[in-house]
Amino acid sequence: MKLLVISSYTDTWNSVRPEAEMLIGLAKLGVHVELMTQPDTEYHSRFEANGIKVHEFHPRKKIEPEAIRRIRQLLKDGRFDAVYCFNNKAIANTNLAAIGLPVKVLTYRGQTGNINRWDPSGYLTHLSPRVDRIVCVSKATRDDLQKQVWGKKSKVCAVYKGHDPDWYQDTPVNLQQFDVPENAFVVGSVANIRPRKGLPILLKATHLLPRDSNIHLLLVGRGMDNPEVQALIQASPMADRIHLTGFRTDAPAIIASCQTSVLASTKREGLPKTVIEAMAYSVAPIVSDTGGSAELIEDGVSGIRVTPGSAEEIAAGIQQLYESPELCTSMGKKARERIASHFHVQRSSEDLLKVLEETVNGGF
Repeated sequence: MKLLVISSYTDTWNSVRPEAEMLIGLAKLGVHVELMTQPDTEYHSRFEANGIKVHEFHPRKKIEPEAIRRIRQLLKDGRFDAVYCFNNKAIANTNLAAIGLPVKVLTYRGQTGNINRWDPSGYLTHLSPRVDRIVCVSKATRDDLQKQVWGKKSKVCAVYKGHDPDWYQDTPVNLQQFDVPENAFVVGSVANIRPRKGLPILLKATHLLPRDSNIHLLLVGRGMDNPEVQALIQASPMADRIHLTGFRTDAPAIIASCQTSVLASTKREGLPKTVIEAMAYSVAPIVSDTGGSAELIEDGVSGIRVTPGSAEEIAAGIQQLYESPELCTSMGKKARERIASHFHVQRSSEDLLKVLEETVNGGF
């Protein structure tokens, strides 16, 4: 089978690794994989070392004549069985480039919401009649999108974008550089400031924690200097125990030094990488029941699931782990085991191969 993948790999190594390694795993399973991406990606040499030919180009706009021409020519010359597009620029241009060609078009969807069958713009990308299969990052994303497609619901499927716990071997960062006391119980949260990430809810939860506790909150990500965020931090009764790191490329190693991690999202999560990274470092996760977050954990065993928007449940989860170090340690250990057993990148490659075979052969 010949597969062309069109995606962007200009983000940090940690960010692109799950997708990149899934494709490398696919190549190891016998699929002839070629890749169209930017020329300046760090992963370029690793792709080629694993037999994946790299075409140095990526669409710059959603509708770009040059991109349509180049993609169409490559599809014709390469006689690919399928083309798999991972972002809207790639999808929109490929849908036009593939018109009239005997190639199956697959698209990737990484979050819930924000697609509606009554919105014409959706027909440039996932809802285009030229799309043969939509591969979602989680079951929640699949179930949400199936409500928007016309016809055969099995057109929308799910393949987890897995990880490998062995990737996460970095030495945990010493948190004292962020003025966190050595013996503190640290609650970490990695998220850039966006309304749906639920930071105000997490900060509201700090009002409900014991005031005489040794609980500290460590916030990792961009936008924490926003005046509204700063006002919420200063209003917290534990303002002197809230620490900011700003954006960090070593966020996983920072969370590795925490006792628990919290993702307080209110909506539209796909399969949050920050939660997986914490779990891979044996850090007990607390996640809101939205999108694929809830699929990552077994509630009460490998993590704690809370109602979206509930500061009370977040505070209760933090306090439970704070008061029971044994539970916190056990839950962190089970979290790492769950990534290895249910969300391993090798399994993702195998599942993607099945989807490709079904799509090319028309068996779905």
